[in-house]
Amino acid sequence: MIMKIRPRLIAAGAAGVCAAALALPISQASAEPANTLPANGMQNPDDHSMGSQIRKHEGQPAARTFSALDKAASNLQAGVQGIDVSGHQGNVDWNAQWNAGKRFAWVKATEGTGYTSPYFAQQYNGSYNKGFIRGAYHFALPNKSSGATQANYFLAHGGGWSGDGKTLPGALDMEYNPYGSTCYGLSKSAMTNWIKDFSDTYKAKTNKYPAIYTSTSWWNQCVSGDFSKTNPLWVARYSSSVGALPPNWTNYTVWQYSSSPIDQDVFNGSYDRLKVFATNHD
Repeated sequence: MIMKIRPRLIAAGAAGVCAAALALPISQASAEPANTLPANGMQNPDDHSMGSQIRKHEGQPAARTFSALDKAASNLQAGVQGIDVSGHQGNVDWNAQWNAGKRFAWVKATEGTGYTSPYFAQQYNGSYNKGFIRGAYHFALPNKSSGATQANYFLAHGGGWSGDGKTLPGALDMEYNPYGSTCYGLSKSAMTNWIKDFSDTYKAKTNKYPAIYTSTSWWNQCVSGDFSKTNPLWVARYSSSVGALPPNWTNYTVWQYSSSPIDQDVFNGSYDRLKVFATNHD
């Protein structure tokens, strides 16, 4: 069963965890490390980072408001702070991120069936070696190939899962089409079937359902199915509150609340619950 973490229980759960184990709120952590570009200074136009198309279509706060936004979001949460990264970050300074209070990370592995991140090993293994609970994510291109085909490509290029307490379930990044129509030319029912195909394939290979990353606005436009009983929700909303969730989900597992100076996420629970999330089968 999918883990249900009720917001009203978070504070009590977090209070019972050793302070050293919890991520520090942004307002109490050391200064956030600056985002770094790949060593060659170039960015692959076929590498779309998590949330890049959501920010393009739905907007994001002006840069001057990010500090206040991060503090407000942090103060509202009793959860664990984390980040997500892609090839756009290049080699990540994991020591600096740890010192900034981050304790988990998702790393982009693949996009469609034609792209793998050249920085995946440094980011995925580097975060693990520092002590992060980390996982991989896949940027979906549902008009290019089937959900099963992309799930298998993801699994073959770093997207696997094992219940070792240090590996997050793979995440399926569902957002606006960077190359064309919002919903990739698919009907709501066809998109639902595509996501189910990916999800079921991943579950069959790992005995774990993938998390689904999305925004409420995109989901409402493009999907009609109910994944709330199987897939953890990772919701994107750049605000001081998480806002309305996609239909049928009554709570979220992770919230991406900012993209400055690197994508900022918060796990909806204590550090102990995060470890359970990285350990238990569904």
